[in-house]
Amino acid sequence: MNSTPHTVISEAELAERTIRRDALVSCNAAFIDCRTPGSDLKENYALIGSGVSQNPDQFINLQVPHGYNIGGAAMPNGVTNSLHLHFTAEVFLVVEGEYTFRWGVDGAAGEFVGRAGDIVSVPTWIYRGFTNTGPEENFMFTALGQDNTGGIIWGPSVLREAEGYGLYLTADNVLVDTVAGDSLDPEVELVTPMPQDQIDALEEWSPERMRRRLVTVEDRVWSSRALMCTAVDGGEVDLALIIGFGITEHRSQEPAIFNPHGFSLAVLRAEPGKAMLQHRVTETQVLIVRKGTWAVRLNDHDYVTVTLEENDTLSVPVGAWREFKNVGTETGELYIITGGDGRVRLEWDELVVKGAQNEDVAYDANRYLAPWSVVSKSVQDD
Repeated sequence: MNSTPHTVISEAELAERTIRRDALVSCNAAFIDCRTPGSDLKENYALIGSGVSQNPDQFINLQVPHGYNIGGAAMPNGVTNSLHLHFTAEVFLVVEGEYTFRWGVDGAAGEFVGRAGDIVSVPTWIYRGFTNTGPEENFMFTALGQDNTGGIIWGPSVLREAEGYGLYLTADNVLVDTVAGDSLDPEVELVTPMPQDQIDALEEWSPERMRRRLVTVEDRVWSSRALMCTAVDGGEVDLALIIGFGITEHRSQEPAIFNPHGFSLAVLRAEPGKAMLQHRVTETQVLIVRKGTWAVRLNDHDYVTVTLEENDTLSVPVGAWREFKNVGTETGELYIITGGDGRVRLEWDELVVKGAQNEDVAYDANRYLAPWSVVSKSVQDD
């Protein structure tokens, strides 16, 4: 018996879960380095969850827990996000512009450049920072593992510089701004630099090893047979796995990045008029339009539909029937972020299952796609 909850979405809930690019609200004082010359003028966005923002006034578009956070960042040319350390996954999806990422406690262990369409997964428990080395027009989405990320550990020099500008960080991740009138309670524990012996014990990452965490547009490996719907007329789409096995149903397809993040990330590609046909999953799922115009239809009756343009975001509720269709005039790309570290078992609409079977496509016992003419004649062991 299928255990997927039957979720019906209303127009009102669909509107609440739709986050338009022009509805994002930046916070320019989200972090302790917001007054440090060269690190000011940063814009931090919280789309789903508060992420690692240290400002209680940070605007959040959607506060429904997903098991991960979705955010965004932008900054003028030459401005740097200071060196810091995360406990959970941090993934950057560069939308436009050019960012130079660096790592190591002093930022000298290595660096690489991320451009539009590139995806960077920075390992946990290493210091990292980035600078806008491209044009003024720039933006990137971020995905952070877990609902509670555990906050940030800043590089020792960052904390020392911030004190000179009246900024302090409490142990419970609250930014205290004495210049703006906040009082510094002597009874409240403040964050202090990580002890040097703990810094010395951090894992080192070579540029060669870190390169495997950068997935450029050219690095993507596409499969045209990753999903059951690809066997059905109208469902001919391509899938590239970036992080985790996620939603693929092709037994040989492998992701560019394997280690657990708390979510998987894939890129769906479709020509105009083609769609990832009706299906549902038991995990949380977030869609971000990379290219084109997409219509997302929810429910198995009393349909509700939203049209998403480039850089729009949609949180699709657990258990809701869904279809993602390219309704634009050019090849479209859609980022699909799905909760959990394991494989995602898709449930397809009955018409998709029957249509695939007519084209000799079905599931094997491991729920990978296989010839129906073979699996239908297999003999089970006693």
